Amino acid sequence: MTVAMLPRDKESWNDDRLDDLKDTVDEGFKDMREEFRAMRTEMAADRRSLIQVGGAIWITSLVGFIGVIAAIATSV
Repeated sequence: MTVAMLPRDKESWNDDRLDDLKDTVDEGFKDMREEFRAMRTEMAADRRSLIQVGGAIWITSLVGFIGVIAAIATSV
């Protein structure tokens, strides 16, 4: 089913209005791209922090296990 456009509707969507719409849409996507860029930067920083904390926990656990093994070995 097609809807016929009234002549006044057709005239109201002139090139200037379409250009304004294009500019508005482009500006909206520009804002979205900036927000995504900021989110990626924040996620990279969070990932870096997570790796550092995980590494510290792993090293601490390893040192603890070595300490327990050394305590057992010296008490025998």
